[in-house]
Amino acid sequence: MYSIFTGSLLISLLHAVIPNHWLPVLAIGKKDNWTLNEVSKVTLISGLAHALSTVSIGIVLGLLGLQLANTIQYFTHFIAPAVLILLGSFFIYQHHRHKHFHLHNTPKATLPKNKIILALVVAMFLSPCMEIEAYFLLAGAYGFWAVASIAALYLVISVTGMVIWVRLAYTGILKLNWHALEHKSGIITGWTLLITGIISFFIS
Repeated sequence: MYSIFTGSLLISLLHAVIPNHWLPVLAIGKKDNWTLNEVSKVTLISGLAHALSTVSIGIVLGLLGLQLANTIQYFTHFIAPAVLILLGSFFIYQHHRHKHFHLHNTPKATLPKNKIILALVVAMFLSPCMEIEAYFLLAGAYGFWAVASIAALYLVISVTGMVIWVRLAYTGILKLNWHALEHKSGIITGWTLLITGIISFFIS
């Protein structure tokens, strides 16, 4: 169980840092001269939409995992860890084929502010983090409390992290190579899933 929470924590932190979760808001805000508070507020709203869609899918998968754990004897020991290992291998493979994930289209800043915000929120809601969903499935084998705990962890860390990062970037305190970070996110995600699956296989 500890490996599931650790993996979920790492994925949540990673997806809070990935720039295309909040960089579109920052880019539009800078271009249209939004204040720091405006940029932070829009990031919070769009981040919540993104997290809520992810959590909604996760809860459904968690309930599925709970049912499977009750009906399939080896789900917790073999099937669930295998899902993590396969997903991790897939993300690593896709990384080496130069595929990126979570690329959100940035609405052009020629629209009224309320329509730009709506477009950002809808785009984020319709692109949930599929990388963490396997952890919800695996957590379901331990009961709904585990699913709810991962949901709360992901929502708080990802949304809070997005707001913190966008505020730091807006003020110029934070200067990183965002393209390189985005490029490496796939392989980091893949190895996190893969290692969690291996650990779960041996200690579940």
